[in-house]
Amino acid sequence: MAAIFGASSIPDLGELPGGVSPDFGHFVGYALLGALLARAFADGRFDGLTNRAAVFAWLASAFYGATDEFHQSFVHGRTPDVNDWLVDIAGAAVAIVACRALAAAVTARRNRSRAV
Repeated sequence: MAAIFGASSIPDLGELPGGVSPDFGHFVGYALLGALLARAFADGRFDGLTNRAAVFAWLASAFYGATDEFHQSFVHGRTPDVNDWLVDIAGAAVAIVACRALAAAVTARRNRSRAV
């Protein structure tokens, strides 16, 4: 969150390295945030990443994205953008769903191993 806050505090962020689009930067940044929040809400355990934990991780990511866009309204040269927020929450959602699928697969494999 600190990295996102720091980047959104820069008045003119300019071009991203390698010609990466700003939307891709938003998507990846919030995908990382979503994955980290999913891990946090799961107490750091694969079997802890329930649907409920995944929803809370997404809601926290979405809320932080909204507050980040609001924060940008106070930074000279930056403006809040609903489209940026939509890309943010999409990135978080994709990462959280991927984490949930991985957690379910790992948990199922562990359960099969214990049953043998």
